[in-house]
Amino acid sequence: MAWAILFLAGLFEIGWAIGLKYSHGFTRLWPSAATVVAMALSVWLLGLALRALPLGTAYAVWTGIGTVGTAILGMMLFAEPASALRLASIALIVAGIVGLRLLS
Repeated sequence: MAWAILFLAGLFEIGWAIGLKYSHGFTRLWPSAATVVAMALSVWLLGLALRALPLGTAYAVWTGIGTVGTAILGMMLFAEPASALRLASIALIVAGIVGLRLLS
């Protein structure tokens, strides 16, 4: 169950990172409010997952999910570059997340 909670926390991590872009530096009310809610939920869920998971592993996976998801959505939503080297680097992060999960 802790891994499912951690995964959900990672999704909220993606949500607040994308929300930062839409909030335009917290100058738009609703995107800003959604971003703050997503931040709070992400950290709260991480805290719940830490009850059962090692800190270093959980934090690395949480930030990894956020990094990968944000990078992919940046390419999809904001036309950020999707070069082969960038995609390979994202794949390495995913491999690290999977490796940490398998070793925990």
